[in-house]
Amino acid sequence: MALISVQNLTFGYDGSPELLFEEVSFQIDSDWRLGFVGRNGRGKTTFLRLLMGELEYRGSIRAPMAFDYFPFPVPDEWETAGEITGRSCPELQRWRLERELSQLELDPSVLDRPFATLSNGERTKLLLAALFLRENRFLLIDEPTNHLDLQGRRVLSRYLRSKSGFILVSHDQAFLDGCIDHVLSINRATIEVQKGNCTTWLETRRQQDAFELAQNQRLKKEISRLEQTAREKASWADRSEREKIGAGPNGNEMNAGRRPYLGEKSRKANKRAKAIAGRQEAAIEEKSRLLKNIEKADNLRLPCLSYRSELLAELTDVTVDYGDGPVFRPVSFQIRRGDRLNLIGRNGAGKTSLLKLLTGEAAPTRGAVRLAGGLTVSYLPQDASGLSGSLTDYARQNGLDYTMFLTFLRKLDFQRSQFEKPMEQFSMGQKKKVLLARSLCEPAHLYLWDEPLNFIDILSRGQVEDLLLESSPTILFVEHDARFCDRIATGRICLQREP
Repeated sequence: MALISVQNLTFGYDGSPELLFEEVSFQIDSDWRLGFVGRNGRGKTTFLRLLMGELEYRGSIRAPMAFDYFPFPVPDEWETAGEITGRSCPELQRWRLERELSQLELDPSVLDRPFATLSNGERTKLLLAALFLRENRFLLIDEPTNHLDLQGRRVLSRYLRSKSGFILVSHDQAFLDGCIDHVLSINRATIEVQKGNCTTWLETRRQQDAFELAQNQRLKKEISRLEQTAREKASWADRSEREKIGAGPNGNEMNAGRRPYLGEKSRKANKRAKAIAGRQEAAIEEKSRLLKNIEKADNLRLPCLSYRSELLAELTDVTVDYGDGPVFRPVSFQIRRGDRLNLIGRNGAGKTSLLKLLTGEAAPTRGAVRLAGGLTVSYLPQDASGLSGSLTDYARQNGLDYTMFLTFLRKLDFQRSQFEKPMEQFSMGQKKKVLLARSLCEPAHLYLWDEPLNFIDILSRGQVEDLLLESSPTILFVEHDARFCDRIATGRICLQREP
C-alpha cells in the first residue's frame, strides 16, 4: 500500500473568471477502489486529466506509480482486438488476457476480430481487461457503464470488486455500491474522501446538508438579534458622544465638570458597539462558510397533458428489419394512461428502434402500431454528442419557452455563467441535461425517453426520480440504472434479439 498525495492543487481554464479547483489537498491509498462523484460540470474528467499530467496546474500531485486512463485511444480500429491489447501491454501472454475476458463474460474469440466490429460494450470490457493486466498502474476509469446494459453493468461491477487501485467515475448508484470501498466527491466548494459506498456517501451528504441548513436558521436568528443590539448600542454611543460635547441654550458648554466621566462612558459605548458589529460580521462569515457546500436539488415539474381515453398506444406482433433479418422477436403490448413502462433488453436488442416506431420516425416491417388520435409525444433521444450552438438558438429551433427552459437548467445545477457558452463546450452530462430540459418544457400525452440518465449525475437522477413519481406521466423509457428502474417502473417490456 502506498499513498497518492494531492497538495494545494489549483487550476482554472484560460479565459474563465473562476477557478475550477483552488488549494485542494487530500491523500488516498493506492489500493482503494474509489467512486468519483459530483454534479455535472464540476470537473471530474478535468481532474483525471490533471492526474495524467495533461494540463498545467499549481500545487503538487505525487504518486508511487503511473496513471492509466480509460478509455485509451485506438489509432487503427481495423486492427484486431488482440493486436491492440498486445500493443498496450507487450509482455502480456494471450492466455492471461483470455482468462481476464472470461471474468467479464466476453468470448475470447473477440481477440481475432477487428476492433471496429466490436460493440461498445465489448470494447469497454476489452480495454479495461488490458489495463488491469498492466503492472504498477493506478487506473482512472471514466464512465465505463454508458454503453452497457443492465446485465453488463452487473458483470462489470462484480469484476471491479475483484480489483483494487482505481478511481471510477460513474453516476449509477447500484453499480458503484457493488464495487467501491471509498468515495471521492467534488462538492460545491471542496473535494472530500469518505470511506464506504455511494449509498453511505449520499446519506452522509444529506445529514451534512440538514445540519448546515439548521445552523443557517440558527445563525439568521442570531444575526437578527445582533443587528438589533448593534443598533441599540450605536444609538447609546451616539447619545453618549452628544452628552460629552453638548452645549446649553446660551452657547455655554454643558456637563463641563463631568467631561472625564462622560468621555469614558462614550469610549466604552463605542467599544461595545464595535465589538457587537464584529460579532455580527463573524456570524455572517460563518453562515457563508456553512452554506457554500450545500447541494440544492430543486423539485422539477412535467407539463403532462390529459388524454380523453385510457388507451394511448397498442403494438401487435411488431418487429423491425433493416435488411439482415428481424432485430427483435415480435412483441405485443399496450400503453395506458399513467403507465411508466421500462423497455429492457440486451445491447443491440432494438430498444431505440422500437421507440422510433412510436415517434413515427420509422415504420414496422411486421405487425401493427396504433396510436390514439391527436396524441402529442415528447421524445428524448439517447445521443447528445451532436449538440452545438447557443442555448438561445436551440430553444428557438425547438419552439421552447426560453425562460422555462433556462429555469429547468438552473434547477439541474447549471450555473448562469454557462448559459452564454456554446454547447460544444458542455460536458456530456450537461448536454444530456439540455435534452432533458427540452422534454420537460414540452407538454405531452406520452413521453419516450431513451437512456435519459446517461452521463447524468447522481443528485440530478434523484430529481428525475422524484419528478416521475410526483407528476405521474405516461412514459415508455429505456434505462439501465437498476435502482432507478426499480423505483420508477410500473411495468417492464422485454425485447429479445433474434438468434
